[in-house]
Amino acid sequence: MTGSWVPVALSSDLPSGTVLPARIPAGPLALWRSQSGRVAASADRCPHRGMSLSHGFVRGETLSCIYHGWSYGQAGNCLRIPAHPGLTPPEAIRTVTHPVAEADGVVWVAVGEPAATPPGLAGLVPLRSITAFVDIAAIEAAAGAKATAEGLLDAGDIRLLLSSTREGETLIHVLIAADAGPAERIAAARTAEALRRRAEDIQKKGAAQ
Repeated sequence: MTGSWVPVALSSDLPSGTVLPARIPAGPLALWRSQSGRVAASADRCPHRGMSLSHGFVRGETLSCIYHGWSYGQAGNCLRIPAHPGLTPPEAIRTVTHPVAEADGVVWVAVGEPAATPPGLAGLVPLRSITAFVDIAAIEAAAGAKATAEGLLDAGDIRLLLSSTREGETLIHVLIAADAGPAERIAAARTAEALRRRAEDIQKKGAAQ
């Protein structure tokens, strides 16, 4: 929804100096963290030749395209064109960027202009992320519960943070209590996998009807 935050990744999955693909309703992203630890979200397309920036690499505080090495800052402006080292790139050469925030181990990207900060997780921490090839409604049916407007779902033994990445695909962030021990973490991971399988079975049966 416009004016909302989307949980796109876990902080632990994005170390300094790395880039990974992500998605919001507006389309695919190159989610990257600079060497100093700052996170940015750029549209996953280099303005030069359209190469996916998520295939690129982080150099210092910039994201560079793997094709011809054009480099972009966190604000989306082009800072370097290797084929023309003496050129200051025009301001018109830039990628679309989105506001990013980190809270409780989750990376959130803004869609539009949210009126508030990302929701807190109230003593919960992320365990892992799972991609399920289902709609959120199928996950709700499998869990027997409804997600909140922020995407939080109480699935009994575990809590889930859901975001619809595209039609028929949902990103599930599995949340556990901050003081959970190893056995509880293993059980939570197994419960989440079982829930994903139930949701996919529900979706398949619905599509077959």
